Amino acid sequence: MTEVGQLLRRWRGSRRLSQLELSVRAGVSARHLSFVETGRSRPTRDMILRLAGELDVPLRSRNELLLAGGFAPGYAETELHGPRLATVLAGLRDLLAAHEPYPALLVDRHWTLVEANAAVAPLLAGAAAHLLEPPVNVLRLSLHPDGMAPRIGNLPDWRSHVLHRLDRQAAATGDPVLRSMYDELRALPGGTAHGRPDGVLVPLRYHLDGRELNFFSVTSVLGTPLDVTLAELAVESFLPADAATAEALRA
Repeated sequence: MTEVGQLLRRWRGSRRLSQLELSVRAGVSARHLSFVETGRSRPTRDMILRLAGELDVPLRSRNELLLAGGFAPGYAETELHGPRLATVLAGLRDLLAAHEPYPALLVDRHWTLVEANAAVAPLLAGAAAHLLEPPVNVLRLSLHPDGMAPRIGNLPDWRSHVLHRLDRQAAATGDPVLRSMYDELRALPGGTAHGRPDGVLVPLRYHLDGRELNFFSVTSVLGTPLDVTLAELAVESFLPADAATAEALRA
C-alpha cells in the first residue's frame, strides 16, 4: 500500500502548491508537513482530512488517504439504487422531468448514464445500438462517429470543449479511467477547433429532422454531499440557445 505521505505529496504536486503554501493554508508548520510527506511523522486522522480539504481532494480519494494512514474510511459509498439513496434519486428524477421539454441527464463520475428525461431520446435517433447498450457512456456516445457526432454541426468546437473538460477532470481527480477515456476520445475523428469560438458560450449545434437546434449546457452537482456516490453524480442540462430552438422543443 502507498504511504499516506506519498499520496499527500502527489496531491500537493497536482495542485501546484509548495509545502509552505499548503502548510499556511492548513495551519501546520512546513517542517511537520515535510515530516508527514517523507514518512518521518504519522499524521492523525484530523490532519489527513484537514490537508485533503485544503487540497480539494475528492471524497473517494480522501477515503484512500485515510486507509493509507491506517484509519477507517470517513465517507460512506452507498449503492445508488439502494433504499438509502432512494429519496435523493427520486428528487433528481423529478429535476430531470421538470427540465422538459429540454434535454437533461444524470451521470456518474465516469460519465456513465444513470437517468435521462424524455427529451433526450429524440437526440439519439440514428446512434448505433452498441453505443446505446448499458452501461452507456455519454461522452463516447456524443463524439463517436457511430453516435451523435455526425449530427453535431460544430463538431470541432464541441470536441475541443468536451476534451478540455475531460482533461481537467482527469487531472483534478487523478482518476486513471478518465485519463484513459480522454485518450480514447481524443483519437476519434472529428478534429478540434483552432482558435476561440465566437460568442459568449460554446454551443452545441445539433441537426435533427432537417433543422438545427442550438443548446448551451449547465452542469449541476449536489451542494453538500457526505457520501462518495452522491458526490460523484452530476446533472447535465441543455437549454435552448435561441428562440427557434426553444419553440421547436416545445412543439
